[in-house]
Amino acid sequence: MTDTTFSSLGLAEPLLKALAAENYTHPTPIQAQAIPGLLDGGDLLGLAQTGTGKTAAFTLPLLQRLTEGRRQSGARATRALILAPTRELAVQIGESIRVYGRFLSVRHTVITGGVNQSRQVKAMARGVDILVATPGRLLDLVKQGHVALHSARTLVLDEADRMFDMGFIRDIRKIVALLPRDRQTMLFSATMPAEIERLAREVLTDPARVAVTPKVVTVDRVEQQVFHVPASAKRALLESLIDDPAMDRVIVFTRTKHGANRLAGQLVRGGVAADAIHGNKSQSARQRALEDFRDGTARVLVATDIAARGIDVDGITHVVNFDLPMEAESYVHRIGRTARAGASGIAISFCDPAERKYLRDIERLIRRTIEAAETPHGLELRGANDDGNARPRAAKRQAKRSEDRSAAPVGKSRRRGRNRNRNRRAA
Repeated sequence: MTDTTFSSLGLAEPLLKALAAENYTHPTPIQAQAIPGLLDGGDLLGLAQTGTGKTAAFTLPLLQRLTEGRRQSGARATRALILAPTRELAVQIGESIRVYGRFLSVRHTVITGGVNQSRQVKAMARGVDILVATPGRLLDLVKQGHVALHSARTLVLDEADRMFDMGFIRDIRKIVALLPRDRQTMLFSATMPAEIERLAREVLTDPARVAVTPKVVTVDRVEQQVFHVPASAKRALLESLIDDPAMDRVIVFTRTKHGANRLAGQLVRGGVAADAIHGNKSQSARQRALEDFRDGTARVLVATDIAARGIDVDGITHVVNFDLPMEAESYVHRIGRTARAGASGIAISFCDPAERKYLRDIERLIRRTIEAAETPHGLELRGANDDGNARPRAAKRQAKRSEDRSAAPVGKSRRRGRNRNRNRRAA
């Protein structure tokens, strides 16, 4: 496949012209394997992680087939439907359609939650050729009568395993039931859990199977290391590491939205250009944070797992797992944000004693031991025992309270207990 070019795949001249304008000449493996069969109208099951070029693998043949058959979609209808798990991925797919279809007369729009629906309703009024949508908002607009799916002869399910993780499988089945049975369907997934296997059997007809990655794989070009550090010292450690100019464009993953906001604010107060992205932020705020990260205005993007997949930002030098994910698969997708397009990258994880189980699960999944890193010189890890193991602050406080109780006279201890109960009732 190394000598394969886009022109040899049977793509139309307007698409080749758009690809040339982006300096794309040679397809990635999934593009080379998927595009010919999709141009012929067949179904496809694609196993590929983000960063493999799968968006172009389904967008290019979809655009060509739509221009070959000039059927009209009709009011509030669409000729093709692409479902994505997150707003960011939906917007990214919409941008790819705009870039690759710039020399074609193809109308498309993107429908997601988190923004006012009035513009989306207006965009669908005359109908479109391609609708990119997240499942929840799409069903809302279908129920309101603003979107009709009876004309959608092509269905693309992107990041199907992520949609399963986010609880969208029931919504997807409802949407599929509204589509014509006679259609072309493509399903892409980075992993293939049992539920996605069942969904693939339900929605695909004699599909070609294209796999460019194993079932779960860590990125070989990513250098991985872990700091064993108490939770109380994580921020100081992060700030110390970020002093290194080599950490030029960094994604930091936290477990919670509140934690992302708090950490981003702390970094900004420390003089680091940072922003946060998570599900509670408005769509406009999330897009602004991404754009600032892309153009270098923000050096650090603090994110929850909503950003683990579907966000394509070039040149990310480091991924930092400030909190280890509770699901080992999420670690693989997080670190996949770096080492893209042939580049190398570094993934750094912070592991507090309560997170060691998660670390073991990750190492079991990736079939390797992540190298333990040495704490930067001069950084004191508050709460560490003599053996280097961190002692959680909560445990220390509990031990201190136990010592206080044992030292206090019995009567005084009982009065303290009564006073605490009285205060709780008053509150």
